[in-house]
Amino acid sequence: MLHLDYRDARPIYEQVKDGLRKLVVTGAIREGEKLPSVRTLAGTLAINPNTIQKAYEALEAEGYVYSVPGKGSFAAPHSGVDTRRREQLLEQLDGLVKELGYLGMSAEDVCGHIREKEGENHD
Repeated sequence: MLHLDYRDARPIYEQVKDGLRKLVVTGAIREGEKLPSVRTLAGTLAINPNTIQKAYEALEAEGYVYSVPGKGSFAAPHSGVDTRRREQLLEQLDGLVKELGYLGMSAEDVCGHIREKEGENHD
């Protein structure tokens, strides 16, 4: 399900958050499907439950997850999340494109890289 890399510079909660987000976006966790409980996932990953709770709260703030008191956390419907998340990602992309340009990469090279990655996603 999730893989943690302790050599990764990102905090563990971000790795958990990103991993769960990827599972939701790719459909591995379907809309309305219950996520593992905080305690269960913490036990599986051998990390502090507070770390999992922080990741779940961040995903809820992003709109990928919703909580039902006493029931747990569930994958949220995609409506509404998509537009907001696209805007966030495009802002990040803007900064990356500027930095890549500063490092000497042309717009054509950036577009070529994007096309290459898009092709990998369709395989």
